[in-house]
Amino acid sequence: MNAVIQSLLAHRSVRAYKDAPVEEDRLELVLRAAQAAPNWINGQQVSIVVVRDPARKAKLADLCNRQKHIDEAPVFLVFCIDFHRLRLAGELEQLAPGALEEDLDPLIVGATDVGIALGTAVAAAESLGLGTVPIGSIRRHALEVIRELRLPEYVFPVCGLCIGHPAEDPGLKPRLPLESFRHAETYKPDQRPLMERYNAVYAEYLKRRGEASPAPNAWTRRIASFYHKPYYEGIIGALAHQKLLPRAFRR
Repeated sequence: MNAVIQSLLAHRSVRAYKDAPVEEDRLELVLRAAQAAPNWINGQQVSIVVVRDPARKAKLADLCNRQKHIDEAPVFLVFCIDFHRLRLAGELEQLAPGALEEDLDPLIVGATDVGIALGTAVAAAESLGLGTVPIGSIRRHALEVIRELRLPEYVFPVCGLCIGHPAEDPGLKPRLPLESFRHAETYKPDQRPLMERYNAVYAEYLKRRGEASPAPNAWTRRIASFYHKPYYEGIIGALAHQKLLPRAFRR
């Protein structure tokens, strides 16, 4: 097993950081790695806003449901779908970005490219001895984040990423059995036995983390609860505000 695979398999989310800055050369390597990640048609539909200012990090932490690790991390990155450059290219070539008005596929493209860039940044940071944790709640108050970061139309914040020197080892979180992730040739829909087995593994993990009596269905209950109804309000409105929601989906 090579060093890259070892680093990837050792991934954990870090929410406590030393009071030490992230060196500029390390941060630049993380950003360069993320920029080098695959993206559709070399359109480079991703931008990253680097936030170091303590006041701005505190503001973003508050907007993200008061997650203190955003405030405490020396660097907070905001990964954005970016079609602003597409608009500028269209103006240069006198071609309107009609696909953004008519189709959901550009949103899928942008979200996919953000995910690839985010994963690459996490892998790069961890290879340099840094700790990270992605922050999905950057979308909780998306319009306020857009205003705080002065994002132009056609740019949307999808995910944040805390980066810093780890102050603790949170341990490795178990994953579902590989059989539920890997499907040979065609998708196998009956995954309930695998999920039930994972519920037991996840409950043991929670016990090791200090939870006295975790529910035996802790994982399935948690996931079902998250998706029982829309988790963040205002996403459709924020996408429309940034001109990234096709007309057919606007209310």
